[in-house]
Amino acid sequence: MGVFFSYLLLGISLAAPIGPVNAAQLDRGIKGGFFPAWFVGLGAITADVIYMLMVYLGVVHVVDTPFVKTFLWLFGGFILIYTGIESMLSAKEIKVIHERNTEPLHKSFLTGFIMSISNPLTILFWLGIYGSVLAQTASSYGYQSLILYSCAIFIGLLTWDVSMAAVSSSFRKILNDRILTGIAVMSGLALIGFGLYFGWQGILLLIQH
Repeated sequence: MGVFFSYLLLGISLAAPIGPVNAAQLDRGIKGGFFPAWFVGLGAITADVIYMLMVYLGVVHVVDTPFVKTFLWLFGGFILIYTGIESMLSAKEIKVIHERNTEPLHKSFLTGFIMSISNPLTILFWLGIYGSVLAQTASSYGYQSLILYSCAIFIGLLTWDVSMAAVSSSFRKILNDRILTGIAVMSGLALIGFGLYFGWQGILLLIQH
């Protein structure tokens, strides 16, 4: 049981570092409440599961080629910059006392999914972290334990998703309009910053190849 919880904590630690998805969740939570923020995370987790399966099946090398990585850097950069600008433009519409500015949940889900699936760092992350976890688990506990401990990682990801959604949506209840707008603007700037970094990495790869 202790091993299971260690893998659950691994899942949480994989999701916890501040990145584009967390910034988007913060933005959606402030503007739309719990469910839009949660669905951004669910979209990202769906992408994570796809990469987990690709690593598990040994086909992740298909998306680790220079051409595909260049495309993902550039496409991911475009998506993040677009989302960041959209976030900043809509930040001024935040009003605590009025109805929440909710977007369709499928759009929130798609935002998280595209952000994660088009992030080359996600590929490297799962290839490095999950690949080593697979090797260690198979050698220490046997292949029958792989599914159990992979589920523990997934539960950890889901736990962080729910926590981020709850925290970001609760900000709306305890903070005033000006602070909420400021946080939304900072989230947008963070997304644009990540987007510029992704775009630059894509350009460097393009030049190299």
